[in-house]
Amino acid sequence: MLKMEVFSYKKLQVYTKIQDWVLMVYALIKKIPKEETYALADQLRRASVSVLSNIAEGASRSSGREFGHFVEISYGSLMEAQCQLELANLLNYISNSELEETNKYTIEIAKMLSGLKKSLKTNSVSNSQL
Repeated sequence: MLKMEVFSYKKLQVYTKIQDWVLMVYALIKKIPKEETYALADQLRRASVSVLSNIAEGASRSSGREFGHFVEISYGSLMEAQCQLELANLLNYISNSELEETNKYTIEIAKMLSGLKKSLKTNSVSNSQL
């Protein structure tokens, strides 16, 4: 049996929270009509995965400054996905309650990303500690 290495990004609470959020988003994407498969659904899928992927990529960087850049990209992708979820709601593809549930996660993740970015700026977290 292979021993699995625990990569630094997996130790971050925000990474786990984003994973849960991405699963929620994917469940909502299934509600979007087929004619939106290569438009809204695809864009939402790519934006949500980008939030998670940029944390993993950033955590592998050698400096906090580089990691911070990827946290910023992750935050931007989070806002992009949030905008697309709001549009899906306006188009009646997802319900108000479904949007509200994802909003809770989005707000929490946004705060966590902001905190991570701030901690990287003050050098209180380095990649060697992750």
